[in-house]
Amino acid sequence: MTLWFVFALMTAAAIFAVLLPLGLGGRYQAGGREAVVYSDQLQEVDRDAASGLIGKAEAEAARVEIGRRLLAVADQDAGATLKPSMPWRRAAAGLALVGLPLLAVGIYLPLGSPRLGDFPLAVRSRAPSAAQPLEALVNQVEQHLEKNPTDGRGWNVLAPVLLRLGRFDDAVRAFRNCITYNGDSAERRADLGEAIAAAAGGVITTEAKSEFERALALNADDVKSSYFLGLAAEQDGRQADAASIWRAMLDKAPADAPWRSLVQAALTRVGGPPAPALSDATVAAANGMPENDREAMIRGMVDRLATRLKQNGDDVEGWLRLVRAYMVMGDREKARTAQSDARQAVANDADRLRELNEGLKKLGLDG
Repeated sequence: MTLWFVFALMTAAAIFAVLLPLGLGGRYQAGGREAVVYSDQLQEVDRDAASGLIGKAEAEAARVEIGRRLLAVADQDAGATLKPSMPWRRAAAGLALVGLPLLAVGIYLPLGSPRLGDFPLAVRSRAPSAAQPLEALVNQVEQHLEKNPTDGRGWNVLAPVLLRLGRFDDAVRAFRNCITYNGDSAERRADLGEAIAAAAGGVITTEAKSEFERALALNADDVKSSYFLGLAAEQDGRQADAASIWRAMLDKAPADAPWRSLVQAALTRVGGPPAPALSDATVAAANGMPENDREAMIRGMVDRLATRLKQNGDDVEGWLRLVRAYMVMGDREKARTAQSDARQAVANDADRLRELNEGLKKLGLDG
């Protein structure tokens, strides 16, 4: 209300500034000042003649000339006084009185933001700049979303950045909010599944798998979901199923698909059949991952899973995946250690312990 009152005062001042000159007369009254000057000159001539500084003839000539000029000015002033007010003055006054406020409102409503809240100076001083680190910008977006939790566009921007920064749990929450406030889509479901898998140390959990399946239900050609479902099959020890999923992806993919080399490498890893004839560059990229690099990648995923399970030991499925991974890697001693740690972690939960023992039996270990 205060802001609108200030705007009204500013408008009134602008109108007054336009109307004031129109009310004072139509022309600049310079003649009055000229008449005063000429009168002073006449008095000066009289004083000079009286003191003998000039002769009588010169004084008389000066009086005649000054009198002539004074009469000319008087005639101009009389003409200006008798001149009636011109119609354009009234038109200009009406235009200023009515047109100026209408023009201001007409410009402000489409371009301004009458319902925008206050933006304090302290907040403006923290406006993002290109020189700020990514974490600082993320903090500002998070502060904005705390005050505006339904801003779907904000969650859409924040979620992938959190995933990139390794804040996986926060990324999961952000991707869920993306779906809540922006609507469901295959891409958003796939992103959520990826974030859940990342939070689980690279393991495709049941929850992550469910998100990938939802994504494929929305779009059967979603590449990310298909790839991760193949990875889930590989982690479960179903090499043939993983190869089948990845083979189907390659059969439908264009030759220049940017993800083709990644899927081809995964297919090679599980011993899938050779890929159809491709360009030399594509084949080189598919087979370019050294064996040591592949092993390092797998061990890194297993180590992250083991670390997560030390922090949260209630995940029976995670323990089974860890034991299976050690067995696939040929490290049965670590598999036995993981089995013992798993039983200790769920010892107080009869249902989880029974589920764990059944899973260990299927893996070929004593239950």
